[in-house]
Amino acid sequence: MWHTARPAKVGKGSSVEDGTVEGLPDPPSRRSSGTYDASLGRERSRELWWRWFAAATTGEFLGFVVPAAMGAATSDAAMPITATVMLIAGAIEGGVLGWFQARVLRSVIAGFHSAEWIVATVSGALVAWSLGVVPMLTDGFADLSVFVVVPAVVLGGAVLLLSIGVAQWAVLRRYVSGAARWILATALAWAGGLAAFTAFTTPLWQPGQPYAVVVLIGVVGGVLMAAVMAAITGWFLVRLLSPSPEGDERPAETGPQSLVGGGEA
Repeated sequence: MWHTARPAKVGKGSSVEDGTVEGLPDPPSRRSSGTYDASLGRERSRELWWRWFAAATTGEFLGFVVPAAMGAATSDAAMPITATVMLIAGAIEGGVLGWFQARVLRSVIAGFHSAEWIVATVSGALVAWSLGVVPMLTDGFADLSVFVVVPAVVLGGAVLLLSIGVAQWAVLRRYVSGAARWILATALAWAGGLAAFTAFTTPLWQPGQPYAVVVLIGVVGGVLMAAVMAAITGWFLVRLLSPSPEGDERPAETGPQSLVGGGEA
């Protein structure tokens, strides 16, 4: 039902104990009329989307500045050095993004552990960046057969797109029912974000450009990537955290910590 294992304050005038969540519609079973207020749900869902969009866009933008700057600074270095630097920068990017996202999640999910989310995001980012530096270390697969390269690129691309979503799902599944949809959400979001980044930066980056120009192009591309990613994941997040009009009370995938359509029977 709409309760958790332990009460915890989640917003002014609301608590886990009474089943209300700051920024989300009241559970249908707790509403005085016993019916779902669709207009109120849309209003609060819109507010949550904007909060997530602002936080995730800012976090990814600030985080991506690090690999953009470090990549430009080491562009003429030996490939093993560049790859190592990019892995470190990617971990920092994941940490910054995870911290900004966790600020929103902990305000709407009772008992949410920000540190676990940040660690999961860093782990997913490291997997993604590890795959991203493989072409650097193999000279763009120049010595490999096309029959090896094509399957490797397809498999690597799939793992890259799923890496952060799977890592974050491992945390989110303890709080929210249907959290497996987050894997699809992040895969679509990063596919869209990377497509926007590539479409913007590829025609602008040219050999021999000044360092400042390379960084500027990368940063603007990073803003576009961040905004697309944040918009798509925000759309999915609102639907994961909003109770259905019918009051669907499916439990979270593990444990009694869910505030949204979950809890102990």
